[in-house]
Amino acid sequence: MKKIVIGLTGQTGAGKSTAADTMRRCGCAVIDADQIAREVVCTGTACLKMLVDAFGSEIINIDGSLNRKCLAVKAFSSRDNTELLNKITHPFILELAERRIDEAFNADYNMIVFDAPQLFESGGDKLCDVIVSVIAPEECRLSRIILRDNITRNQAMRRIKAQLSEEFFIERSDYVLDGGGEISRLEIQTESLIDLLKLSDYSVKEKKGRSCEEGF
Repeated sequence: MKKIVIGLTGQTGAGKSTAADTMRRCGCAVIDADQIAREVVCTGTACLKMLVDAFGSEIINIDGSLNRKCLAVKAFSSRDNTELLNKITHPFILELAERRIDEAFNADYNMIVFDAPQLFESGGDKLCDVIVSVIAPEECRLSRIILRDNITRNQAMRRIKAQLSEEFFIERSDYVLDGGGEISRLEIQTESLIDLLKLSDYSVKEKKGRSCEEGF
């Protein structure tokens, strides 16, 4: 079987975590970009030092660790600051992700999933052979985010509006999974996709833009 890197992304609240868990159960190695993002800002890292230079020493706790809440307030106070945060952190995240991908292949995994909410924004899509996005209707995502994060409807809506549009994900993905229904339905879609990607004659160019509703 050939080796392949699957970029997994999508809208917040759409069901990406369910898809990632299903892919893991199907035998894929899953590399979590959020976990990597936490690792690259550990105490003493070069990334953390650059963040301090950019946003000030007040983002550091007494024990030398990152005060994430303080950084968030500063980094998301303006578009320029948000872009600066991404400019600093994304290269470190991608570098470590590449190492983790190589490690997974060396551990005899043939299918690697790079689970990244900001796959496109970070340039992480360039590490991937196939891009899979999970989307869902706005109201569905709103209710899930409110329940999951215990926030208000307005707060949840701001998070949704800050993300890329559904059209963006559809246009730039090789496959789109519909997370708007029951969890079991998304799991079945994901399992079917993994089965397809295991076929040796799979061609991204031939399948570009296909949605789960088209039956892959």
